[in-house]
Amino acid sequence: MEITTEMIKELRAATNAGVLDCRKALIESNGDFDKAVDWLREKGMATAAKRSDRVASNGIVELYSHGGGRVGVMVEVNCETDFVARSETFRNFAHEVALQIAAQSPQYISEADIPESVLAHEAEIARKRALEEGKPEAVAERIVEGRLNKFKDEVCLLRQTYIRDEDTTIEKLLHQTIASTGENIVIRRFARWELGEGLAA
Repeated sequence: MEITTEMIKELRAATNAGVLDCRKALIESNGDFDKAVDWLREKGMATAAKRSDRVASNGIVELYSHGGGRVGVMVEVNCETDFVARSETFRNFAHEVALQIAAQSPQYISEADIPESVLAHEAEIARKRALEEGKPEAVAERIVEGRLNKFKDEVCLLRQTYIRDEDTTIEKLLHQTIASTGENIVIRRFARWELGEGLAA
């Protein structure tokens, strides 16, 4: 896969690693952004990774109301210092996360938050569907894996495509904000309400 200057710039913005290190990370990971970040973290070159161990106890609870009060979102985003918590970069990030939650209705923050029972249930549905479509067992397993990944992309906030840029995920946006603020940033928790939600039709 061709490693473009744009890919290197994006990885550099997210990790603060050197240009040559970013290029090597992308080559090693065959152009996969997340694997390249992991590669840099393993080598101790990613600033965001170094900061991920530091305690983030300051921050903001961002509130957002959409559609004339039809959808409401509350999200807690943490950082390390009050100085960054008051910064425009951090507050913009928290606001963008709230917009994302309102628009895309994630159920979990990260893949690690999905209960095993939910994943097993989704895998079973995907497996039955693949076999009903007449796919051989070996092919069905690959289809299950693909459909599970698609499910995770839909329900996990960090894996979702950013509503303002289809080439970026919320996780990439988080890494870019960590790199630009110089602090560990954590999306701690969120709640989303929709008018009439849960009422019987």
